[in-house]
Amino acid sequence: MTEAAPDCLFCRMVAGDITPDVVAETPTTLAFRDVNPQAPTHVLVVPRTHHATIGALAAADPGLAAELLAAAQAVAVQEGLATGSAPEPGWRLVVNSGPDAGQTVHHVHLHVLGGRGLGWPPG
Repeated sequence: MTEAAPDCLFCRMVAGDITPDVVAETPTTLAFRDVNPQAPTHVLVVPRTHHATIGALAAADPGLAAELLAAAQAVAVQEGLATGSAPEPGWRLVVNSGPDAGQTVHHVHLHVLGGRGLGWPPG
């Protein structure tokens, strides 16, 4: 676990300094709508503790990484993209790790995308 980074946008949201459009939260995660959605449903799921990348989180706290994934699944079900027992209508989970992958906020976050057909390759 790392301390909140004062210049981190998502740490400021977790702290309540910036108010996101929250759709779900647990003691360890926060899920909110993306301000620049790339699909009809675009929710970001972040850990409440600061970890720069998914690799850093997996190394520091594998249990929290699992909780983050479970929170993403719960958001998909809540948003009508999945059910408890079947994947229909479907959703995509995206994690960008590092600048070459397009990560622009260096606080690990999972993108839950759905609500339309999502082609492959993604881009």
